[in-house]
Amino acid sequence: MIRNVLSIAGSDPSGGAGIQADLKTFSARGTYGMAALTALTAQTTQAVSAVHPVPADLVAEQIRMVFADVRVDAVKIGMIANAEIAEVVALALAPHRHVPVVLDPVMIAKGGARLLDPAAVSALTRHLLPIATLLTPNLPEAAALLGEEEALDRETMLAQAARLRALGPEMVLVKGGHLPGDSSPDVLAVDGGEVWFDGPRIATPNTHGTGCSLSSALAAELAKGRSAHQAVAAAKAWLTEAVRRSPELSAGHGHGPVHHFHQFWESKI
Repeated sequence: MIRNVLSIAGSDPSGGAGIQADLKTFSARGTYGMAALTALTAQTTQAVSAVHPVPADLVAEQIRMVFADVRVDAVKIGMIANAEIAEVVALALAPHRHVPVVLDPVMIAKGGARLLDPAAVSALTRHLLPIATLLTPNLPEAAALLGEEEALDRETMLAQAARLRALGPEMVLVKGGHLPGDSSPDVLAVDGGEVWFDGPRIATPNTHGTGCSLSSALAAELAKGRSAHQAVAAAKAWLTEAVRRSPELSAGHGHGPVHHFHQFWESKI
């Protein structure tokens, strides 16, 4: 059976992040993708010039209509934009607590533009963290959610993962891509302990949409019934190769996109 995954996120017209990246990822991971838009953006691989949130009641209605017609095996939540949308998303998902939810707390674009209203951070923490099966912050996002300084080492990463779990998520994957060094370590904090996932750091500017793509890959793997450990291992391996083969694409002059369909297209490297 092909699994169905719903993304609740913003749009990226350049195709590398947001809903566009989510749908590509769902397809690449062998699942059927659906989307409820939370915001329209005007952006490129270099910058975000405008953000227009979708009315909250329309966001809720998109989600309601999908669940009314299609079996949903997992949900990925990305860009929320404001507090009102955070609240209605939580309410819309409340009747479906059996469905795994991967929450990627998108706050700042690669180019530095803020994608989440500062007032919405507390709403996200109050309403969405408690319903998340898996929370996937990078180091700046983890620090912002906790109101702390950004982690500079593995010990602090692990401690912050534990504190984030205390806010409600069943599991937390803190991504260590911002740490210095030759590896890119992530730590998965679950009930009973933690697991580290190390991967090579690939020297490339093509990192647009990596967070969106990883969280979507995780949602796809959880939809297939994978354990959290299996999902992280599979998603991280897939994304690593997508980043490694990103130079095969020619899209934009800034932080280019990753190669979502690398396993299906003939290598040009």
